[in-house]
Formats: sequence, structure tokens, C-alpha cells
Amino acid sequence: MPGMLLAMHGETMLYEVAIATEVLGATGYDFTVATSDGRPHPWLAGKPTASYAALAGAGAPDTVVVPSTEDLEGDPDPRLCEALRTAHGRGARVAALCTGSFVLAAAGLLDGRTATTHWMHAEALSRRFPAVRVRADVLFTDEGDVLTSAGKTAALDLCLHLVRTDLGAAVANQVARRLVVPSLRAGGQAQFIVPPALPRGSRGLAPALEWARAHLDQPLTVADLAGRAGLSPRQLARRMHTEFQTGPLEWLHRQRVMRAQEMLERTDAGMEQIAARCGLGSAATLRRHFARVLGVTPTAYRASFGGISGG
Repeated sequence: MPGMLLAMHGETMLYEVAIATEVLGATGYDFTVATSDGRPHPWLAGKPTASYAALAGAGAPDTVVVPSTEDLEGDPDPRLCEALRTAHGRGARVAALCTGSFVLAAAGLLDGRTATTHWMHAEALSRRFPAVRVRADVLFTDEGDVLTSAGKTAALDLCLHLVRTDLGAAVANQVARRLVVPSLRAGGQAQFIVPPALPRGSRGLAPALEWARAHLDQPLTVADLAGRAGLSPRQLARRMHTEFQTGPLEWLHRQRVMRAQEMLERTDAGMEQIAARCGLGSAATLRRHFARVLGVTPTAYRASFGGISGG
């Protein structure tokens, strides 16, 4: 069976460790835990354990998985970084769960690559490691020999993806049924990101944007929004690209999709009614924009999140 090594480190977090152990450690892989000194980790005392040197020595694993870390500003153990580089250089596949991406980035394994992490920490990853192409809008990335996952339960998606890739869909489906989770959420599905507050310095735009949010059921145009802000459409576009990294029309579409998310979570309204109240016109238009922004259908979103606010 393929060799799978879970590389523990000083600031690792239990949740992603449990996911990796439950999915990868009980699926038929030759599963080993690596610690800095080779002593069993207290969370995984019953698992075969080796030192970081096992990542690159004789009989090195096919895949090394790095779980999440709580320390996003400090430098990881240099012995681990060196072992990861050596293992990858000898052909091992490396995967990071959630903020484990910071460890791979510190080892230089994400330079020039597309990677993800929990959306709350994507900006920090991009700031600390500018050579990494950070995406905060996907569940996981797979570049063949380097993989990363988004936050928390997206680690489960990546682990199931590894199982599916290595052992086949039937095994992955069996694991998913045992865990009572969806067998497949494609990596391109968007993380369900909490929208940020208006950035500092946007006071001039804030009244116009709040007005637009209150009138999403109306056929708003960029010209309407610009007029409300006291700007020309071109000036508004420049301001929004500077402060929001998006254009006015895309901003409006995203606000409408977010309103649809709220209604899908809190109400049992039909798709046509939701589309009308969000200013998207028809259920077909709602489905098209919803899938483009979030990567899932409104029906699938409601199945996952409907009723979370008691509606």
C-alpha cells in the first residue's frame, strides 16, 4: 500500500490531525506519524512513529501530510522544513491541511504555486510569502505533487481526494459513508466566506453601498450607484478596484448572491421568489450567478446550510 506520513509539529491543531488520522490512518495506507524526536505524540500514541529523518531516508513515504498550525507568524522547525524539501525533491507528494500551508510555504515548497488556506488567514499567507499565489475561494488545490486545503472541514475534502486519487472512488465513497459526509465536493467549490466589513477609508462610498444593499430587489445599474456616490462611473470603478479589488457590477452581483445565501439559510422561499427579492430576475439567473460565485447550486447550498438561523 502507498506510504502515508503525518508530520506533527510544535503548534499543530487537533481537529485536522483527527481528520487525517481518521481518513488516512484507517484506510489501508502504510500510515506513520513523524515527530521531531521520533517519540510517539500523545494524541497518536498508538500509531507507528518515526523522526523527521524518515521523510527523506530509505523507505520514505509516498505522501507527507502537514496538519494545521496555530503559529502563523513564527518559523516552523527548520528540521521539518529541510526534511519536507528533501522528501519532495526525492519524489514525495506533500499536502498541507488548513494553515499547514504556512509550513509548506516556509519550506519554499509553495513558491510559484497556487495554494489555499483558511480564508481568514489567506491575506496573512500572501503577505508573509508573496511568491505564493494564494486563492481564498476554493476548498483545496492540487498541483500533482503539492496540495493544500482550505480551513477546517475542507481538510476532510482534501483527505478524501487523496484516497480517491490513490485507492479509487469506491474506497473514498466507503470512507465517506462511514463518516456520514459527502463523498465529493470538488476542489473548485468556493469556501463559504463571511463578507468583510467596509474597509477603512471607504466612508465616502459607504452610504452609497449601504443604499444599494437596501435596494437589491430593484434593477440597479453602475450609473445608479455612481450617482448615489456623487462620482462618475469611471471614478466609481477606480475607487472600488482600489478599496474592494473588484468592479461595481461584480460587487452588485456578489451582494445579490449573498442576499440569496441568507434567504436560502433562513427561509423556505422558492427560487423564483428569492431571485426576485435579490434582483436577479429569474431562478435561472439566480442559479447561474450563484454557481459562478460559490461553485454550487442554490439547492445544494440550502441542503447544507438551510435552517442554520432557525428559519
